[in-house]
Amino acid sequence: MKKILNTDKAPKPVGPYNQSVMAGNTLYISGQIALDPNNGALVINSIEEETHQVMKNLAAILDNAGLTFEDVVKCSVFVKNMQHYTRINTVYASYFDEESAPVRALVEVSALPKYVNVEISAIAVKPN
Repeated sequence: MKKILNTDKAPKPVGPYNQSVMAGNTLYISGQIALDPNNGALVINSIEEETHQVMKNLAAILDNAGLTFEDVVKCSVFVKNMQHYTRINTVYASYFDEESAPVRALVEVSALPKYVNVEISAIAVKPN
């Protein structure tokens, strides 16, 4: 059985989907972009600031489910420009302990919602 989990501490979905779904002890988090949940504005002054906002949005969704980045087992990262890889990766890495970091895919795409530069989705598992 699945349970829909949404929080006002992360941006409202911009389409027909939810922020996250808990299925059993696994949380599936929709791709997050750099929308500020307080005012709906995009945070895109720099790729670092944009990536931090994406990670903050993921953190809020994880927290709503009683989870942390330590519980994340997989991330999918979509970037508009692979030349931003190192800068995105530096910010991303600051949210995980290197020894227990999740698996990850990072791919360049031609466009993202609202024409942002980075979108990240995640899967987390609640400890028993």
